[in-house]
Amino acid sequence: MSAKFPSNPSPLLLLFTLLAIFLYLTPIINSRTIRTIGSSAHLSDDSSITYLWPLPSEFTSGNETLVVDPSLSLSLFGNGGNSVIVREAFERYRTIIFKHVGSSKFGTRELGYDISKLSLIVHSDDEELQLGVDESYTLLVAKNNALSIIGEVTIEANTVYGALRGLETFSQLCGFDYGTKTVQIYKAPWFIKDKPRFPFRGLLLDTSRHYYPIDIIKQIIESMSYAKFNVLHWHIIDEESFPLEVPAYPKLWKGSYTKWERYTVEDAYEIVKFAKMRGINVMAEIDVPGHGESWGIGYPDLWPSTSCKEPLDVSKNFTFEVLSGILQDMREIFPFELFHLGGDEVNTDCWSKTPHVKQWLKENNMTTKDAYQYFVLRAQEIAISKNWTPVNWEETFNTFPEKLNPRTIVHNWLGGGVCPKVVAQGLRCIYSNQGFWYLDHLDVQWDGVYDAEPLDGISDVSEQERVIGGEVCMWSETADPSNVQQTIWPRAAAAAERLWTSKEAAPRSNTTGTVLTRLEYFRCLLTRRGVQASPVTNFYARSAPIGPGSCYDQ
Repeated sequence: MSAKFPSNPSPLLLLFTLLAIFLYLTPIINSRTIRTIGSSAHLSDDSSITYLWPLPSEFTSGNETLVVDPSLSLSLFGNGGNSVIVREAFERYRTIIFKHVGSSKFGTRELGYDISKLSLIVHSDDEELQLGVDESYTLLVAKNNALSIIGEVTIEANTVYGALRGLETFSQLCGFDYGTKTVQIYKAPWFIKDKPRFPFRGLLLDTSRHYYPIDIIKQIIESMSYAKFNVLHWHIIDEESFPLEVPAYPKLWKGSYTKWERYTVEDAYEIVKFAKMRGINVMAEIDVPGHGESWGIGYPDLWPSTSCKEPLDVSKNFTFEVLSGILQDMREIFPFELFHLGGDEVNTDCWSKTPHVKQWLKENNMTTKDAYQYFVLRAQEIAISKNWTPVNWEETFNTFPEKLNPRTIVHNWLGGGVCPKVVAQGLRCIYSNQGFWYLDHLDVQWDGVYDAEPLDGISDVSEQERVIGGEVCMWSETADPSNVQQTIWPRAAAAAERLWTSKEAAPRSNTTGTVLTRLEYFRCLLTRRGVQASPVTNFYARSAPIGPGSCYDQ
């Protein structure tokens, strides 16, 4: 399921490899090594640590320091070279890289620059973004001089989304030096060959328990791209509120908290478009039948009764007509092939206590457990009829594993040991063990997040491939726009590296202490980019610093 490198690599890629070996073994003649000063010196000078997050699959580096021209130009090649996605990404990253560089009345730099051009080769012009899209890339950084076969910076990727990942890595290689007031790349030359470990690397955002304006959602999506996440799981609706416009059933969003805390169809389109430009899919969720109380504010017939409001009424065709209408409207908004149907925490007492539902159960010779299965399977049929692949929380598998549609992707959350059972049955699995990857659990520290392993208990290679990845979950009972980023970051980054690069692929020097140093550095990178990331080592997530100190030591 994970992205693959081409079986027949291009001549340019082979050239990259040979050049990387040459550059790694032969120092670049006459390259300037510029002294770094200030608080970041200990970071750039430590040759044993690679300050990239997540760590690339394969890389080599040298011992030179190169200076980057603030007028860095872009040259595009390949069938996908003219992509708007790539061009806009380059401009975004150029703004990030050269944030501190500008005209100064104290004079300009007199020396030349080592890096003045970035060449980007994208082989395919196909911009469809679906599960398993090729996100691999190669990145070469070398001084342009007489020994260079290919000078300066070159990124090669099969798709625009691989190019995006390469641009992110390149941006992390660049650092501003306050002494020389230049952007520098340490440990050059670099040769990086990279691809993700898992095709699904997600973050859940719950917009039902608290409403997030679209600008906040965009900020979260932007920050996700820095850690190479590629799926926003948008838990739009729950029992507390129904904020989304559904044209087929316009009274549904009467279930929003207020008329100001809603998402129009246009808002949803905008979020999906914004995410795609950063290589991120949006997987929508409507959690049925157990989390549907807010639906009945606009359509009370969806409740079993006014005194017993969830699960949704399983006995009425109207319930499934509304569900079908929602899925049809959402199909127009969300192009991602996966759709999350929930199915967790279904307390069926309401069905057995409501007279007309109780009568329906009797007429159909069903127990409430049978009715739960009936609802989930009928919802899956509706989703599949609209060309969705259904995703369900693990309770559905735990309750009726043999009955789920073979296309079902089971979403683990209750604890360990579920994905091994799921994949053994031939289904696919998403890992989100709440003991480690639920971000609202504020007492779970960064190392617990980092050490969690989606493939625990799965040794068969074919079964491992059915674990499509994992997801950290930002439930919003105690989070809102005032603190959501502090709750997400930096712990989400720990999971991001686990999903991008396996422990086995990391260098031997990548010990726990080294990981902490790198994560503290990445947390500071986030804050420099305007992301309100909390200190790494505080016992409780999103808590304030315990006292004065460097960003890089907390």
